[in-house]
Amino acid sequence: MIKNILITALALLVFISCHPGQKNRLDVRNVKIHSGIVAGEATDDGAIKIFRGIPFAAPPVRELRWKAPQAVAPWEGVRECTTPPPSAMQEKPAPFFCWSKEFLIPNEPISEDCLYLNVWTPAKTNQDKLPVIVWIHGGAFTSGSGTVPLYDGEAMARKGVVFVTVNYRLRIFGFLAHPELSNESENHVSGN
Repeated sequence: MIKNILITALALLVFISCHPGQKNRLDVRNVKIHSGIVAGEATDDGAIKIFRGIPFAAPPVRELRWKAPQAVAPWEGVRECTTPPPSAMQEKPAPFFCWSKEFLIPNEPISEDCLYLNVWTPAKTNQDKLPVIVWIHGGAFTSGSGTVPLYDGEAMARKGVVFVTVNYRLRIFGFLAHPELSNESENHVSGN
């Protein structure tokens, strides 16, 4: 009995020590952007600020499905931007060749409400301006996500770069070109 308890306790300690840990909430509250106030998180050492799931357009659902993106409605209070946003609607591909889920398969949930971006930025800098990389994931407009672990921007932010990933509509939800939809558009085009 004591042997089982010790083995279980040891296994639990090993598991806990291998956990990557939570991000700290350091100095990333009440950041004002155009649509409202967002709160993010910081890395354990406080060097990098991370904001996940900042909406850049209104959710493209119901009457906005297949329409041009609309401005996001301003919100009241503080919007928590600490969890990865939904990936765009798509089939879940099976890993192949050298690609694995870390490279290819988007995070769940998957939703039509997918127009979000993620930002990694150095927490403190002496520079007024920093270089910015906006990463638009590949996938032949049919698959992919800005939340795939491969696109984590912490390493870039540690080099003094603001790194932004973007989720956008895929497949028929983003690229349906139809004359009726084009007639409704002020630009007379349809699709993203």
